[in-house]
Amino acid sequence: MVETQTIRNNGLSWIDVQKPSFADMTELSRQFPSFHKLNFEDSLSKIQIPKIDRYDDHIFIILHFPTPDKVRGFVFSQLSIFVGHDYLVTIHQGELKPLEELFNMCRVDEKSRQATMGKSSGYLLHKIIDVLVDDLLHLLMKVVGNIDDVEDLVFDEKVSVSRQVALLRREITTLRRIVLHLRRTVIELTRDVQRFSNDDLTLYFKDVLEHIEKVHEALEEAKETVEIYKDTDFVLSTEKTNQILAALTIIFTLSIPVTVVAAIYGMNVNLPGGIETGPWMQLGSYTALIFALAISAGVSGLMVWHFRRIGWL
Repeated sequence: MVETQTIRNNGLSWIDVQKPSFADMTELSRQFPSFHKLNFEDSLSKIQIPKIDRYDDHIFIILHFPTPDKVRGFVFSQLSIFVGHDYLVTIHQGELKPLEELFNMCRVDEKSRQATMGKSSGYLLHKIIDVLVDDLLHLLMKVVGNIDDVEDLVFDEKVSVSRQVALLRREITTLRRIVLHLRRTVIELTRDVQRFSNDDLTLYFKDVLEHIEKVHEALEEAKETVEIYKDTDFVLSTEKTNQILAALTIIFTLSIPVTVVAAIYGMNVNLPGGIETGPWMQLGSYTALIFALAISAGVSGLMVWHFRRIGWL
């Protein structure tokens, strides 16, 4: 459902467009003739890279933030922002819950509206990015928690964690791509947004940038940890496979003497203790069988002794 809402406070307007359509962009173009049509096209698209377009009376910003996804872990959510002296327009697909919560809070609560929109459009932009970066920290903590859970499973031989590790690597890669672009864009915004505020916003955006740096550092650490778990899981899986193959090889090797003796006595030729020469009866009716088993066991015993002697067992 398309939804466009406006909040006004002290001469500042915040227009939020969720699930934008061509009709919404047409209406905005009438309300703001200075907005370029290419920026409207970028706002309707979901695959634009983060950027800042600068104009005489406003700037246009595209940012990416992660949103949880049941299948892929995290996906990109695009946020398009027009910032002018007395207005700020946010356009998104309705997937950025922290932004929606901030907008609704300003709409229904006078105190929150004054605290968020009481200064300037530049300060409002800072509050929006700050809220979304804080949510990014929360998502990161979930990833870190998943890494801690995998740590205990990596050394459990009864559980395969290859899939979990692969999913974690994909989630971390997605977050790293978002954070790298976000850090670069916020650094540029620190300079560009100042013209929309009478107050110095450097410290505010510097604080946001510090949070982004913390997320980036944590992601780099998480990336290294997951790579270690991947290598550990590969080594342990390989060792387990080698143990299984070694056990099966030993069993097969030790069965060779029995197979050879059985094959010889299965031939249609005269053999000691066979039908043509008459059965051995020294140890009873099963003398030939006992003799065959004794030879097989003796040869297998010699093989076990030799394997132990050269360190194979």
